[in-house]
Amino acid sequence: MNKVFDNADAAVADIHDGAVIAVGGFGLSGNPENLIRALHRKGVKNLTIISNNCGIDDEGLGILLAAGQVKKMIASYVGENKIFEQQFISGELEVDLTPQGTLAEAMRAGGAGIPAFYTPAGVGTPRAEGKETKVFDGKEYLLERAITADFSLVWAHTGDKQGNLVYRATARNFNPMVATCGRVTIAEVENLVEVGEIEPDAVHTPGIYVQRIVKGEFFKKPIERLTTRPREE
Repeated sequence: MNKVFDNADAAVADIHDGAVIAVGGFGLSGNPENLIRALHRKGVKNLTIISNNCGIDDEGLGILLAAGQVKKMIASYVGENKIFEQQFISGELEVDLTPQGTLAEAMRAGGAGIPAFYTPAGVGTPRAEGKETKVFDGKEYLLERAITADFSLVWAHTGDKQGNLVYRATARNFNPMVATCGRVTIAEVENLVEVGEIEPDAVHTPGIYVQRIVKGEFFKKPIERLTTRPREE
């Protein structure tokens, strides 16, 4: 099958209102920027977004949030986005705040066909209310459900035309787990190469998980929070 799409708009054309979408990235590192902008242009609404965080006010997933396209956010960190805070406090945005390790494992489990798992994170907190717990070796654990999504959007440094992906440095973050948990996974890559150009041992996500691939257009690398040392005279 031909997995290569001409552009991001074509790759997301069938994403519908109310879709559940898992998105890779940590802060602004490893965000599928072109796919996010294509969703913004498409104007789909009532989305449930699963991602480590929701970008910032004018970058990353914050673009969708500011446009009122997100109904629910499942995330582990929300501290850099004022719009997120405002929508949450007003009740406009439903939020499932999830421990970071739990979120990563839930997506990994979903991709592996494991329906649920036990974790110590959240025991004795409001997150445990109404959930099953069990004691193993004298320690209490909380049962968490796996996460699957209608669509997964990921970013990779390099991909071939069969969807084999290679991530780069910290942009690897959540992308491998996100790539496996979507029923349809769409990969945006900085470098699109022919099949066979990626060393098999270098592949991070096998193409079997990826249904669509598109070469992104990159104009800048946004930085969530820039910190520099004072200039020495």
